[in-house]
Amino acid sequence: MISYLIAIAIIGLIYILLGLALNLQWGQTGLINFGHVASFAIGAYTSGLLSLAGWPLPVTIAAAAIVAGLAAWPLGRLTVTLKEDYLAIIAIGFSEVVRSIIENESWLTRGPSGIPGIPSLFADLPATERGFAIVVVLLIACAIVLVLLERLIRAPFGRTLRAIRDNEMAAQALAKDIVGFKTRSLVLGAGIAGLAGAFYAHYLTFISPEQFTPEVTFNVWIAVIVGGSGSNLGTIIGTILLIIFLEGSRFLNDFGLALDGSQLGALRFMLIGVALVLCMLFRPNGIIQAGKGRS
Repeated sequence: MISYLIAIAIIGLIYILLGLALNLQWGQTGLINFGHVASFAIGAYTSGLLSLAGWPLPVTIAAAAIVAGLAAWPLGRLTVTLKEDYLAIIAIGFSEVVRSIIENESWLTRGPSGIPGIPSLFADLPATERGFAIVVVLLIACAIVLVLLERLIRAPFGRTLRAIRDNEMAAQALAKDIVGFKTRSLVLGAGIAGLAGAFYAHYLTFISPEQFTPEVTFNVWIAVIVGGSGSNLGTIIGTILLIIFLEGSRFLNDFGLALDGSQLGALRFMLIGVALVLCMLFRPNGIIQAGKGRS
């Protein structure tokens, strides 16, 4: 039971990093990034491949964040000048291109077979102690990212992002570099998602294309929306609730439903959809209503 709770905590903390990254892009800047999982995958594969090549884990984890951020830079320069709907479509296309590459470029990513044997964090420790150590490291990483983002959004840079989010034309009239600020927001968020991907790869020690589907992006969006778009604290709360809901719904059969795996999975998605609709009806700005000023 302890091992199961540790595993949930680790995945939850990884999703918190993903949520904080998306909240910077969407909640603070207004960028509709439906390809968030691409940065997650790039980070996981970068760190996994470099560690198998003999690079130290701290270096590979840092490289994952840098490569994921750099990969988002051309996407930002090409798409942030587009209207929101077109940006969302192109972001989806970008994520599918990334997934296609990791599925088909076997010389680099080993294709559908995935990459086994990725060095684990704290590999010398027993399983339970290893799990606790990873939780502590992830807690520290989440705390650092949270503090840095809170300082950032309170700085002139963050105020400019919110000005662009709320009224882009007004911000442009004040001679703000709209493309530059949007690109930096996209790159920074992608870097944080890449960091999450690195921790994910070194926790599971195996990654494959099937782990980086649009469902990941969908779940992160739910966490941000339910928690409160624009609020880092709300994002954390939304992620915790999402993880509790996803994991708790695995035990629906204990209440006598007698569903097979596919039926249970479909029911879980239906329940998530209903919960999201109810949230939008009764708490449209999320649990922490930091997004009241959104236009």
